[in-house]
This record gives sequence, structure tokens and C-alpha cells, in this order.
Amino acid sequence: MTSPPLDMTSRSVTDYFRGRRVLVTGACGTVGQQLVRHLLERLDVEALVGLDNNESELLFLEERHKKHSNTRFRLCDIRDLSSLQREARGIDIIFHAAAYKHVYLCERSPLEAIQTNVLGVQNVIQCASDNNVGRLVFTSSDKAVNPTNVMGTSKLMGERLVTAAAIDSGRCDTVFLSTRFGNVLGSRGSVIPIFRDQIRRGGPVTLSDPRMTRFIMSLDEAAWLVIESTVLAKRGDVLITKMPTIKITDLAEVLISEQAPRYGLRPSDISIVNVGPRPGEKLYEELMNEEETRRSIELERYFVVRPAMLGDPGDDYSGRPGIAVTRPYNSANEKPLSRADLAQFLHDKQLIEQA
Repeated sequence: MTSPPLDMTSRSVTDYFRGRRVLVTGACGTVGQQLVRHLLERLDVEALVGLDNNESELLFLEERHKKHSNTRFRLCDIRDLSSLQREARGIDIIFHAAAYKHVYLCERSPLEAIQTNVLGVQNVIQCASDNNVGRLVFTSSDKAVNPTNVMGTSKLMGERLVTAAAIDSGRCDTVFLSTRFGNVLGSRGSVIPIFRDQIRRGGPVTLSDPRMTRFIMSLDEAAWLVIESTVLAKRGDVLITKMPTIKITDLAEVLISEQAPRYGLRPSDISIVNVGPRPGEKLYEELMNEEETRRSIELERYFVVRPAMLGDPGDDYSGRPGIAVTRPYNSANEKPLSRADLAQFLHDKQLIEQA
């Protein structure tokens, strides 16, 4: 798969990571695995440490990257500060991708979500501070904006903890920042695997609400957002990737049209059923709210949200001036892709399963 172009020159990113020692939490997750792959295969890091509490997946991940002698994969739960402290010794950059991400499951188990998505984040912050790590990059979610569910609320608290660490200038020299992006199509939390399975079984394809709109991005793009943010962002920033918008109904229709023949089925035989929204689901997704627009700037491929309690660092990001933001960035305000463009996007990102 071809990696998307970087917002700055590839050389500046390569130069930044050359010789660095990098740690990835949640290394077995969808985004975590892509981060590991890019860091090892495209960026000349000195060493990479991958942490996860999934024993089997960690073993498989280690096997896939066994040719890289500069890696080590360790069982570690971010709820355990002492284990984090041990693994972070000598680390230059931490990518924090470990989290509970399924909205419905977090609604049913809110305490578990808090333990991992809030207290776990604080553990990683403490670990970075105590070990004088150069940069900590926290991967957040569109659901952290005006949250209506436990998962989104926990991710917002994670962002706020990172921002609080960033504005505490006397704490340490670590640069704390966050990234925020929408639905990663093809990931474990994506609706695409669910739709595929429903189509394979002959339907019906179930929709929460036909009015729903969502931001989308590919897994490759999500990983590069996180990597690029490390170089581009300033202390306390939240970087938001500009993303295409889709209607969930269009996604279902396109997948039925594309996938049904690959399973020996006729698209006309696959029905779509509206089952109603699950607890905590929104009709649209937000990546930046009204309050944040007052302290945000727009770059070519990103929005940058500055911390409310930090002074203006200037709008020059990698030699590019930012543009003032005048309206919230949410999927209800953006023109969705046509079905033809959506089908092309799915093909380009290799999200159409072959027979």
C-alpha cells in the first residue's frame, strides 16, 4: 500500500526520527500495528518498543517483525505504572495508542473505560515525565468532541490530561500533544467488517439511522497523521486531519453493490434494515466544536487547536502560516462523497474484499 504524502517534506520527518528510541502502547491495535510497521520500515529509528496486554497478538506481531533486530515487544498493561516506567527508560518518543474504543461496550462497562482511557493516560503521562521522554503523542477520537457517550467522554478526559501536562511548564521538558481523527475504515472498530459479514450471509445489512454521516480515513492515513504530528505540532496542540465525509446509507449501498457479486449474490437480494441508534451514538461526528474554533488555525491538511491556557506560539507551522477557523468542523456541515467517489475511495484504500 502506498503511503500518503506528508504535510511537510518526507526528509524532515525522516531526519527527525533517525536514531530515536520509540515506544508504542497498544501495539497490537489497528493503529498501533500500522505505527509499528511505518516506524520500522520507513523511518530509521534506533529502537522500537511495542507494548500490549494481548498475549497472542503480541506474539504474532513479534513474528511479523522478527527481521528487525532493533525491536522488542513486551506484555504490559497501561494500568500498571511500574511496568510502564520500566519499559520507558531511555525512550525519546511515546505514541500512546492503547485504549478501549467500542462505544457500546464502554457504555456497558464505564468503570473499565475510565480505568484504561483516563487513568491509563495519566499513567503514560507520569511515565513520560519521570523518564524525561522528549515527546508524548496521544491518539484521541472524534467522539471526544461534545461527547454523548462514555467512550467519548473518557477520550476527552485523556486529551485534557495531556493538555494539563503540556501547560505545566515546570513539570518536565516533555512535549505533550494529541491527535484527533474520525472513523478508520477497515479497523476492528469500523463498520465495514460488520457490513461485509452481513452481506456474506445474505443480509440484511443493519443501519442505526439512515441520516447518519461520518468522517472517514484509511488506516494508513491514520498512522501517518500520528507520525507527522510528532514533528509538526507544538506543545499542547491537538492536530485534526481534514477528512472526507460519507453517508452511512451510501456506504452500505456501495458495499452491497461491490461485495455481493464476490460472494455469488445479487445486490438486489440484500436488504437494508434500520434498527435504531445504539446508546451513545450520534447522527453526525464532530472533529472541532464551536468553542475550539476561536483558538484554532487551518493548515493545508490539518486543523490545529491550541490550548486555551497557553499563550499564542505564533501561527507558523513548518514554515506555513495558518488561516483563522470560522466554523465548527463536523460531518453534518461537510458535503459527503458521492457514491461513485466513495466506491473509488474504497478501492484506492484496498477496502473492497476480493473474492
